[in-house]
Amino acid sequence: MTRLTLRHYILVALSVFILFLPGRASLPPLDRDEPRYMEATAQMLHSGNYVDVRFLDQPRYLQPAGIYWLEATAVRLTGMQDAHAVWPYRIPSLLAVTASAVLTAWIGAALFGPMCGLLGAALLAVSVLMTAEGRMATIDTTLLLFVLLAQCGLLRAYLDRERDLATPLAAALLYWTALGCGLMLKGPVILIPGFGTPLALALVERRIDWWKRLRPAWGWLVMLAIVLPWCVAIGVISHGDFFSRAVGRNFLGKVASGQETHGLPPGYHLAVFAIAFWPGSVFAAMSLPFVWERRFQPHVRYLLCWIVPHWLVFEAIATKLPHYVLPTYPAIAILTAAAIVSFPTDWEWPRAIWGRSLLAAYGLIWFTIGSVLAFAGPVLLWRMEGMVSPAPMLVPAGALPLLGLSGYMILHRDALRAAMAAVAAAIIIHVGLFTTVIPRLQTIWLSPRLAAMVDAHRPCARTIVASTSDSEPSLVFLLGQDTRLINATAAADFLQQNPKCGMALVGARDLGAFSARIMENGLDVHELGQQTGLNYSTGKHLEIGLYAVVPPAAR
Repeated sequence: MTRLTLRHYILVALSVFILFLPGRASLPPLDRDEPRYMEATAQMLHSGNYVDVRFLDQPRYLQPAGIYWLEATAVRLTGMQDAHAVWPYRIPSLLAVTASAVLTAWIGAALFGPMCGLLGAALLAVSVLMTAEGRMATIDTTLLLFVLLAQCGLLRAYLDRERDLATPLAAALLYWTALGCGLMLKGPVILIPGFGTPLALALVERRIDWWKRLRPAWGWLVMLAIVLPWCVAIGVISHGDFFSRAVGRNFLGKVASGQETHGLPPGYHLAVFAIAFWPGSVFAAMSLPFVWERRFQPHVRYLLCWIVPHWLVFEAIATKLPHYVLPTYPAIAILTAAAIVSFPTDWEWPRAIWGRSLLAAYGLIWFTIGSVLAFAGPVLLWRMEGMVSPAPMLVPAGALPLLGLSGYMILHRDALRAAMAAVAAAIIIHVGLFTTVIPRLQTIWLSPRLAAMVDAHRPCARTIVASTSDSEPSLVFLLGQDTRLINATAAADFLQQNPKCGMALVGARDLGAFSARIMENGLDVHELGQQTGLNYSTGKHLEIGLYAVVPPAAR
């Protein structure tokens, strides 16, 4: 195979699309970020206001409206805007992860050949972080797609310089358009890889002549033309509040201090890489000598200038979450694949004893992570649901032999077969977890059970529910934008004001205050049902009852 053809790219797209389908419809909204995006999009569709994004009655001024537009388009095209189904909101992330794998294959093939492109796409697609982010209706895989599109434009200009060829106008338009769309998704974040890569190349190479191939004299106008109209509109509507919150508090605030208890020291992303990029993490570690020896080669240098600036920025800022470095994963996957393809059956081990020792320790960690992931499903079902089922046991039965085979191949320096076995093990684990395990963990899916209980006892078509103990965004999305998140006393007052159609979800810890207020108000309230479960966002076990005023005819 001398190059990748359209048939290969279609095969990559179909494979990744099918891989990411399991769990997309059966997985409930995942607190807390995903249902916030979903509910804000649902409210956008309901109100027809596509500029001012809101969650309940509060403005959601964290990033521009791009992701909400994409999700709103997907929901409207499926005709599900009046339903509380989760899968339409996840369509953009599904398409984005599929396209990201295809673009990774293209970049890898352009730099190191077709085998590298295919293996790089596979390592990216089965990584733990990509598997998790690619199934949620959040922003990060969509942002990754536009980072890759911008890198495609950059790479075309860079390679044309190496080959002394003219760079087509389309490459410049692709680069600046991708940056503009990225700004509409998550603000200035896309500029870190978008401008960081050419800046790092300029510092390393001490030349910037190839930058002119991207038409910067007018290209920035294309970028601004995409984002500026919405910026003006939201600036007028919010009286500038959007920019003070999104840029001042959200973006710059994360740089200065750890927000939402996510403040961690430098080195965090490197520490979690073992699991976030699993199963490719051990192969990435094995590839370090290959990368170091070839760091001055143009193709390797380009990828390093993609990875290093972005990684250093997010190691330096105070707030840290694993997905912040996701835009570097395609480049890491390509470099890893390049090393494997270069030495498929005769891998070169580090010469120093300390290097081999570190690699052996990392390999042990890698195998432990894989084993834990393989057994996670059966163990979780047994511990949380008291269930022993044969289907989840197929996951470790299928994955562990492949992991063992991968380890055996690594020891015998057969890197290519080892990587292929590891990818196969990861596919079994991921598909198994999302089909046979996670949807059956009823203990943690408290909000869907509460919403089903409300639907079973709903007295009116437009029943409004007040909730005292469960204030998770998933409950708001499943019950609708009229949901009231209030305290126990206010919930009792709410039932007094809405005796016919009002309902209240009250937790055991709030029941005393709720009952006392009910007696003060002289209401006859009865419990319609009860649900218990674990709020996995807080780690608290909750016991929540559904209450309504007894109709006069039933007294």
